[in-house]
Amino acid sequence: MTVWDDLVGQERVSEQLDAAARDADALVTAAAADAPPPEASRMTHAWLFTGPPGAGRNQAARAFAAALQCVSPDRALGGAPGCGFCDGCHTALVGTHADVTTVAAVGTQILADDMRDTVRKSFTSPANGRWQIILVEDAERLNEKSANAVLKAVEEPAPRTVWLLCAPSIEDVLPTIRSRCRHLNLSTPSVDAVADMLVRREGIEPEVAAAAARATQGHVDRARRLATDPAARERRAAVLRLPLRVEDIGGALKAAQELVDAAAEDAKQLAEETDTKETEELKAALGASQGGRMPRGTAGVMKDLEDKQKRRRTRTQRDSLDLALTDLTAFYRDVLALQLGSRVAIANADAEDALERLARGSSPESTLRRIEAIAACRDALDRNVAPLLAVEAMTMALRAG
Repeated sequence: MTVWDDLVGQERVSEQLDAAARDADALVTAAAADAPPPEASRMTHAWLFTGPPGAGRNQAARAFAAALQCVSPDRALGGAPGCGFCDGCHTALVGTHADVTTVAAVGTQILADDMRDTVRKSFTSPANGRWQIILVEDAERLNEKSANAVLKAVEEPAPRTVWLLCAPSIEDVLPTIRSRCRHLNLSTPSVDAVADMLVRREGIEPEVAAAAARATQGHVDRARRLATDPAARERRAAVLRLPLRVEDIGGALKAAQELVDAAAEDAKQLAEETDTKETEELKAALGASQGGRMPRGTAGVMKDLEDKQKRRRTRTQRDSLDLALTDLTAFYRDVLALQLGSRVAIANADAEDALERLARGSSPESTLRRIEAIAACRDALDRNVAPLLAVEAMTMALRAG
């Protein structure tokens, strides 16, 4: 198994990254031998990975980071970097490599404070790896100050530093940053490719894998979760029942409240384990006594951690809501396909009765207005509108049609 095996349906991108990793290997070898670098190289210091949700932007960047840090002895015999088994590959893939730093948005933005130490580290030499790698998972969430800090680092990088930026589209990144990056665009994997991956890598039954891949329309992570997590399947089923519950005002408001509460509970469950671990580790690092008493002067540090955890919970709740809204959009897309007599494959075949009921009881124009209402809700959440207000407005619009 190589590091490229996790890139589902991205053969072209895998080939480009594999070629760049080979050239990067040659650059390191030449530098170690104090020889001149190769004249032509497909390796560069900054990369921008774009593509729709679920295409695997972050996975592609992390696989490339692993290939760059690969220390497999087979490479001396002509083997390609990125074996997937050596210490360099393994630690890079699981996120524990000392020379692979990952930056992700804690809240709705990546703040300058979150980037300061990372930018400083990017100007240092690798500690024990072959490259100093900075992976920014949510480059579209860089605010003005943090983006300017990244721009300076990308403009004048250290010789052995590589920046890997991930964003939904090239337009989501500052022109001054993207002009200094090599751009790789990933496409949405086919439903068949995702289903095949679930069968081969996760041991999922073919029927279950096909249903999960079809329901998520090629979103790799969501398909994996849907196929392996019964709770995720139940949450999706609850979301798909929502269109039938908004026939009166009381039902619409109750459905909105339940949707927001489910997202909050999901965020709470995901945050509890991480927050507790982070808090205990920080207390130990600050020298807290066994009884829990904190040393003097550490209250500010603990407050900063609490603020960070609060921002992360808020983002997790909104990500959970966004996932539900994505499922709702797919539901109404299927309704529209039935109304127009389209031959496109229905994503939510398990809710076919509800789809046909709504298709018969409304017009295509009404369905389009409902899809627009869901998009308006997502925009409102992006503008930090209170989740309950945004979802209530959406469910009332779904009722009105």
